[in-house]
Amino acid sequence: MSLTRRATLAALSFLAIVACASTPTPPDTTIYLVRHAEKQAGDDPDLTVVGRARADILSQELQGAGLTEIWSTNTKRTISTAKPTANSTGLPVQLYDARRQDVFANQLKATPGAMLVVGHSNTIPDLVKQLGGKPGAPIVEATEYDRLYVVTVTKGRAKSELRRYGE
Repeated sequence: MSLTRRATLAALSFLAIVACASTPTPPDTTIYLVRHAEKQAGDDPDLTVVGRARADILSQELQGAGLTEIWSTNTKRTISTAKPTANSTGLPVQLYDARRQDVFANQLKATPGAMLVVGHSNTIPDLVKQLGGKPGAPIVEATEYDRLYVVTVTKGRAKSELRRYGE
């Protein structure tokens, strides 16, 4: 083999190695999921004083999360839970349809970045499951407002963690 040919092959091999090494790894998707905070009574209730305080605590909890999107169902209590985080990050609260969770879950998994999703006791655990996480025991409807699920999707594989926030 001629010297020119060897040099060409060596250069091509080097370029192939560099190309493989510099192929960027797709960024992770991190999804923070919560049920709305404590609510008043009624058909489309807003938050109680305690609920507003919990929403503020959530905002503080997620301060360093690098959020890129905030999602909520279209109810007063969920939007009010998301609002302090939206105000502190400058991000808008986007609405999603909890009746189409499979479509929404696929959208979230395909979007790199860090997102907050606010929903309901009967929708958030199912969404966690559809994202590939572990929802745990059912949420206690009357008293449990402190679950903070963290689902991280890396290369299509999900890992979940259940945290608590607020008092």
